[in-house]
Amino acid sequence: MSERANRLFAGTPEPGALLRTLHAHVSAAPLRPALHSLGYTIDYGKLWRRVERVCAHLAGTWGVQPGDRVGTLCLNHDLQLAILFACARLGAIFVPLNFRLAVPELSAIAAHAGIRVLFHDAPHAQAAAAVAAALPEPAARAPIDSLIDRPAPLDTPLPRPSQPPGEAPLLLVYTSGSTGHPKGALHTQAGLLANARASWWAHGMTRDDHVLSVLPLFHVGGLCIQTLPALLAGAQVTLHQRFAPDAWLDACAQAQPTLSLMVPATLRAVLEHPGWPGADLSSLRGVMAGSSPIPRAYIDAFHARGVALGQVYGATETGPVSVVLRLDQAKARPGYAGWPQPEVQVRLADAQGIAVADGDVGELWLAGANLMQGYWRQPEHPDFREGWFRSGDLAHRNADGCIEVVGRSKDMIISGGENIYPAEIENALLGLPGVLDCAVVGLPDARWGEVPVAVVVAAAGADRAALAPEALRETLALSIARFKLPQRVVLVDSLPRSALGKVLKPQLRAMVAASLR
Repeated sequence: MSERANRLFAGTPEPGALLRTLHAHVSAAPLRPALHSLGYTIDYGKLWRRVERVCAHLAGTWGVQPGDRVGTLCLNHDLQLAILFACARLGAIFVPLNFRLAVPELSAIAAHAGIRVLFHDAPHAQAAAAVAAALPEPAARAPIDSLIDRPAPLDTPLPRPSQPPGEAPLLLVYTSGSTGHPKGALHTQAGLLANARASWWAHGMTRDDHVLSVLPLFHVGGLCIQTLPALLAGAQVTLHQRFAPDAWLDACAQAQPTLSLMVPATLRAVLEHPGWPGADLSSLRGVMAGSSPIPRAYIDAFHARGVALGQVYGATETGPVSVVLRLDQAKARPGYAGWPQPEVQVRLADAQGIAVADGDVGELWLAGANLMQGYWRQPEHPDFREGWFRSGDLAHRNADGCIEVVGRSKDMIISGGENIYPAEIENALLGLPGVLDCAVVGLPDARWGEVPVAVVVAAAGADRAALAPEALRETLALSIARFKLPQRVVLVDSLPRSALGKVLKPQLRAMVAASLR
């Protein structure tokens, strides 16, 4: 091992596999580009030196010890990745905060996590100051650039992690909190490496790939589906501070990436951009999508340009790479979640936890090496018991093992004794002319118990008469059963969505109920 590696690993019981994996690429090709960010390129050798410097700063300047939580509040920044690797060496825990949240929400999460030091960029300096000040225990804060702008105390003895690296927690990521309070999913070093293996399998990823990363690193989607696995594979990453459709299209032409990750909202923004028809997508061998079901029209539009649009199903708690529609399967099974990755187990269970037959709908349970260690400060949470994460998603499995997600268990509508899965209606609606976006929720009904209500965003220039309730029901009756037809249709300008594009059904349900009073 090199002198730099010896210094970085000094004091550890044994170097963790996560850092060894990265250092193997540093040793093999130190001048190979690793990250393109903020207008400059960082090769693998420089990335390693940054990790070393950040490690020394965390321990020497900020007194970070094993188990301490280190937070960031910033737009995507290459130093977030250096902090993650430095925390792996120190046995500390990286906590990337969602910059889209309000200060009271951020303060609650930071207090729950017990953040010791918080790094921020310039746009979020004021919010970071407010969050740090509101913590019950004092927390330091500093500009994230100070980790490389200031000389690092490289002679500072690094603390010895108290746990073997594989078992040591490394990443604490909070759920969106779309229902109730956010929960902190705690991932270990071994779990993140297992997730990287799942990503390599999902994408067929090699060191020759080049990932265009535009989704926020505060979520496991932006961090762990492609970005971190690419660095652990020795590949290149072009990291944008945040998503913009014109910047994504320009990067496809100029940086020539082979892979990228999107969510429905970013897919839509790209497809609606005037540069889409003439965009140079020739380098892309595929785009992965996740977060929520992808409209068939989006899938068809990418496939029409010769770009396979695969899907990754998972959650903050699952790494998240769990079920994958790989790029070579994408055109044959559009809209499906796909097949379980090799190191995950899937169970479809009824309300009593008993497995259902293939073809029947059950709740999707997951277990595997890349799942979280558990919820932070909630060891007995019912969603994660005996190694199984109960997703709350409803799905069925074909005879060949392919899985289709049909909705959320708490979103399921029971109307006149029949189970109605909103995703079925939503998929049918998205295939109709004039429907730009939609969601289906259930509302109480005196006769049927519940009835489905469609909330529709009309496309520009859409025929509003065709979107009237009776006209829409007549059209939908050609593709779905009559008991599934929405009893009402509400037209809105936009749907309430989370930071990653998921429809906030509780908010939407309340909004619709108020509009129909």
